[in-house]
Parts: sequence; C-alpha cells; structure tokens
Amino acid sequence: MSGPGFDVGFALDADAPGLDPERLYDALVLGAGPAGIAAAIYLVRKGLSTGIIAQALGGQVAWTSDIENYPGFRLVDGAALVQRFREQIAEMSPDLGLGLEVTKAAWVEDRFVVRAAGVDYRSRALVVTTGKNPRLLGVPGEQRLLGRGVATCAVCDAPLFRGKVVGVVGGGNSGLAAALDLARASARVIVFQDLDRLAGDRIYERRLRTLPQVDVRLATTVTAILGEDRVRAVRVRTGGTEEEIALDGVFVEIGLTPNSEAVRGLAPLNARGEIDVDCACRTAVPGLFAAGDVTSVPYKQIVIAAGEGAKAALSAADYLLRLENPRPGRAADALMRGRDDATAQ
Repeated sequence: MSGPGFDVGFALDADAPGLDPERLYDALVLGAGPAGIAAAIYLVRKGLSTGIIAQALGGQVAWTSDIENYPGFRLVDGAALVQRFREQIAEMSPDLGLGLEVTKAAWVEDRFVVRAAGVDYRSRALVVTTGKNPRLLGVPGEQRLLGRGVATCAVCDAPLFRGKVVGVVGGGNSGLAAALDLARASARVIVFQDLDRLAGDRIYERRLRTLPQVDVRLATTVTAILGEDRVRAVRVRTGGTEEEIALDGVFVEIGLTPNSEAVRGLAPLNARGEIDVDCACRTAVPGLFAAGDVTSVPYKQIVIAAGEGAKAALSAADYLLRLENPRPGRAADALMRGRDDATAQ
C-alpha cells in the first residue's frame, strides 16, 4: 500500500512460514511497522492464527536514525530497533507475506478478503497498520528526478551526498532531523521553510543553529527542481523575488500521506484520508481494526503506534471471542455495531 520508491525495511529469514491463500486466518495484519509488529505479537500470544502482509519490515522506523524517546533505550538507531523487531517476530512465527503490496481489502460474505500481488487472502478479523508515506511537493522536475537527486529519506541516502551541497524542504521535525543527518556528511545544508518560523521541536532547532554548515531560509517556497539527468538547482520564491540556488540534491520532508487507499470504501476515512477509529482501535465496521499512523489517532510517534497496535490486537481478539460465544440481547447487538457492551448498556 506504499508508493514506489519508498519501500524501506528488513526481510525475515527465508524459511519463515509464508501466507496460505487456502487458509481462513483468525486475523490478518496489514503492515509491519511498530503497530503491525505489536499487533501480530499480541494476536499470536492469544493463540490466534495470524498472517502479516507488508512490503517490508520496519515501516518508518527503518528510515529513522537516532531515536531518543523509545522506552528502554536512551538512544537507538532505527536499524537496530528494526532488528529487534525482526528477532522478536521471528520467534513468534506468524505466517508472513513480505514484499507484497495490498491493492484491495473487502468484506465478502462472512470474511475479509485481502488482495496482494494478485492473490486473495482471507481472515475473520483484519488489523490495518499500513502507516504513511512521504508527501511530495508536486512541483516541476520532482517526479522526473526522483532517485536522481530528489530523495525522501535522509537516513537512507545521506551517504550519497558526502561533501556535497543539499537542500531540505520542510521545517518540521522530519525536516530538521533530516538536516541534522545530512550535516554530518554534506558540505552545506540549506533548509527551505515556507513559513516565517521553523515548526519543529526546539531541541532540533537549537542543535541546527549551532552548525555553521547549515543555512535556514524562512518564508521561502521551492517552486521547481531543475536538472536534466541529475538535480542541479532549485528555483525558490521569497516574497516577490525568485532565484535559482545550485544544489546536488533535494530532500523533501513535508509530511506524510496515509496508506489507506486499499481500504477506501471499506473503512470510513476522515478528511485527511486517515482511518477513523475509536479509543479501542475499532472502526465502524465490525471485525475491522486499525492502528498507528494510518489512523485518526493524534501524535504520530513510534511508541504510540506500538501501543495502538497492541490495543487493536486485543480488541480483535475480544471480537473473535465474542463472535464464537455471542451474548443474547443488547450486548450482542452492541457488539455487531462495533461498540463496547458497557457503553451500550
């Protein structure tokens, strides 16, 4: 469910059990970032037959360098944390479908049907943890030069720009973190922010302001990316003035878009394209749960995604248990509306 060029992550061992299209799983988990891994762990621990469908293991964590706010680690880089995910999920042994892009999820008769790489997989409950992908600027030259100087992952691509001049578009946390990563190797880093102030956390801004090779351009909008075979410059507008600035690369860090297209028409989405969930990660569709950055839950953080994934799995396990042992009366009716018994009563 992610766009081309953004698939980053780790594979598991080749002998890990694969997905079985003939099997009716208790639950399928779409996505294998922090939310998906946590959901799968909890589902397997509940004794439920579980499958994971994802393009790669790790999600956005694999794009991240230094992580300073994950419990149990004073400091850990994204690759190391994803390796821990890999080791833990390998021990749990859910059926794995990695390297697969989900194109459609639907409710057919009495089950969910998920199409990935042209094959249908079935389950009684579905947990969507597909996260988000980087947004692009939509300016001339951007699409054509993707992978040829235009990048969206500083952690992945910073070594390619050692000793070069690069630009970072975006003054939020992702932009400032990218600038800090790039400053370790690049000769000069120019941050372009279309607002008159940086929007990221002050701790990032303070670090950035101490680096002489970093130049911050406020109230400046990138209007085009220039170059033939490679990026050579950007065109920017500051006030009423336009100019070209020579660059070897441009990192676009302006936010993320929810990977929710495959469930459009199945799950209600909000105006931002996020899946609407309640406090127990339930959607308006019985048996359909969602967690992590793809949902309407605020504060997109690794630790929050992991907690929401666990919560979604517990809600799914509770749903399956009650599905097998329905209670009469209002409680059963409330269950089928995706609401809590206590709330209904």
